[in-house]
Amino acid sequence: MTTKIKIGIVGATGYTGVELLRLLSNHPNAEVTAVTSRSEAGLAVADYFPSLRGIYDLTFQTPEDAGLDRCDLVFFATPNGVAMKEAPALVEKGVRVIDLSADFRIRDIPTWEKWYKMTHAAPQLVSQAVYGLCELHKDDIAKAMLVANPGCYPTCVSLPLLPLLQAGRLKANAPLIADCKSGVSGAGRKASTHALLCEAGDNFKAYGVGGHRHLPEIRQTLSGLQDHVSDGLIFVPHLVPMIRGMHATLYLHLQEHTDPEALLREYYRDSPFVDILPSDSTPETRSVRGANLCRISAQRAPDQDDVWIVLSVIDNLVKGAAGQAVQNMNIMFGLPETTGLTNAPLMP
Repeated sequence: MTTKIKIGIVGATGYTGVELLRLLSNHPNAEVTAVTSRSEAGLAVADYFPSLRGIYDLTFQTPEDAGLDRCDLVFFATPNGVAMKEAPALVEKGVRVIDLSADFRIRDIPTWEKWYKMTHAAPQLVSQAVYGLCELHKDDIAKAMLVANPGCYPTCVSLPLLPLLQAGRLKANAPLIADCKSGVSGAGRKASTHALLCEAGDNFKAYGVGGHRHLPEIRQTLSGLQDHVSDGLIFVPHLVPMIRGMHATLYLHLQEHTDPEALLREYYRDSPFVDILPSDSTPETRSVRGANLCRISAQRAPDQDDVWIVLSVIDNLVKGAAGQAVQNMNIMFGLPETTGLTNAPLMP
């Protein structure tokens, strides 16, 4: 009989939490044994999420009552500032942790505190955490006790750039523009005026133009691969009136005789969740809806010798959050990366 990984999910009432529950319900090696929520403690998961009726016979518990220390792995699908307080005790007891918040993503503590406006509660663990961009840090993830699951924008922006940066093909000190769009679910399940249907529907706007929290996270990844590239990064996110989905349009200045499509294909030839499209294609968000996929295409800008336009799409709740977290779990426990993640995208 297949050994099951006993899993706890802290903060399971948000969009990321329910997405984890959906994906893990079909995972042959996963057994969710504890789901926590302070506000919904005592309520059946199936009553809170009707989509999970007949799938889970679990009740929300407080973290103190959930027996999380008996789990093999605990996911934190919590707001920023929670995991850094609760994860250290679990790691100390030998429980592996994947944090889907930003608590352990940024290695420089002052930078993290500047952008997240709070004092870090576990700076001693930050250096031990592995940044869980699976296609970049797979070997380190396999040995990790604590994985910092990347943000959605950083995943969508970084994946197309990894091969080009590692080959040193971007021009140093040249502008690097990441023009990104996200569905409203990226704002989370909390009550927020800008995410109301009457506010977000039939509307399109930029936000975080003066600085978004994912900017230092993207810069950290880029600067670790090619010097003097992240200095020219301009990152502007936009909110679009759809539930889920993320699109990044990257404007790159590449060195002469660079074939980005060839570099992308070579780098990702063994990556099951990155799909490189023909150069004349434009990936669509609906082509990855509900699936743990990133689709990418690259083409030269008209009448420009060195400017390329690279397009990238993901589902912000899957490859941008819960799906990548499950992919990280598979790597940590020596399973094939695709285990439990082979569902086709939804259409329409």
